Amino acid sequence: MYYSIEKGTSARTVYLIVFYISAISMTAITFYALYQSIIEYSSTGKIVIGEILVKTEFPFKGFSKLITYLMIVSVVSWYCVTKLGGDKVKEVSPALRSILQLIVLAILVIALYEFVYNFVVWSSLMTLNALDGSINLDTINIAYPNPQTPWNLVFATKMSLAALLISAHGFYIISKKGKT
Repeated sequence: MYYSIEKGTSARTVYLIVFYISAISMTAITFYALYQSIIEYSSTGKIVIGEILVKTEFPFKGFSKLITYLMIVSVVSWYCVTKLGGDKVKEVSPALRSILQLIVLAILVIALYEFVYNFVVWSSLMTLNALDGSINLDTINIAYPNPQTPWNLVFATKMSLAALLISAHGFYIISKKGKT
């Protein structure tokens, strides 16, 4: 059974601290990306969604990319939230719980599709680049759905994976709560 952590416990304190660190990290990464994107757009007139997060390595060159941190802290913060307030689902009426379950299931299906789609397109374009003699995984983008604002495929794949994990976990929690 999946229960939230009771107030005043050391486990709750750990989840709260980790949640706040994750939330602050997500906010800082997002604002950094927005700021850098505005600068890039003002100087070039173009923007590739997520490319700033894929190009930026932190805390130094050769280390992890900001998109990796964003993906991790998104999933970790979701997990902390569910550990801290997981029992609140029990208080929701069965009808509302069913509606929420269907909504989360729809999000799960969309996230699964997006992850598979982005991964397949990214893999295909990597293969094409390799056949042309160039391998640069981080700059591959797709001009879909809007040719004016392409998406970086590393960004799209990692964030759709995070959405898939979060929605699968959310569906699991809502489904388990419905059986109590």
